[in-house]
Amino acid sequence: MATTRAQVLEFLRGHSLAVQASVSPEQRPQAAVVGFVITDAFELFFDTTGATRKAANLRANAHAAFVIGGLGDEAATVQYEGITDEPMGHELAALKALYFSRFPDGPNRASWPEIAYFRVRPRWLRFSDYAQAPPEVTEFSFD
Repeated sequence: MATTRAQVLEFLRGHSLAVQASVSPEQRPQAAVVGFVITDAFELFFDTTGATRKAANLRANAHAAFVIGGLGDEAATVQYEGITDEPMGHELAALKALYFSRFPDGPNRASWPEIAYFRVRPRWLRFSDYAQAPPEVTEFSFD
């Protein structure tokens, strides 16, 4: 039986770290670990400083990819691709509230001069579970 969206959402919420990938203006790959939260709409949200390579890359090219899971003995992962933006106003406040509930140190970073918040709206994701025989792979597309 294929994994449902609700099951993938539960898997994602069981993790707080992801490897985030972006492309520099010079077309070079860059990857970093980020702490994240996920909304009911599968929007991924994280903070960083505006001085980081990831922030500069995402401001120049909004496409981002992530890998969640697969560490240690875990045989399941989510590959996630989406488009980033920097939410403002009420949207930002709601996302920060969700983020701060997961990362209690987040409000301290909110006072940093160059703190930046990125939301990623999903375009495609693949859930893979290699602990099963045969392995289960389920893909989802988003409008």
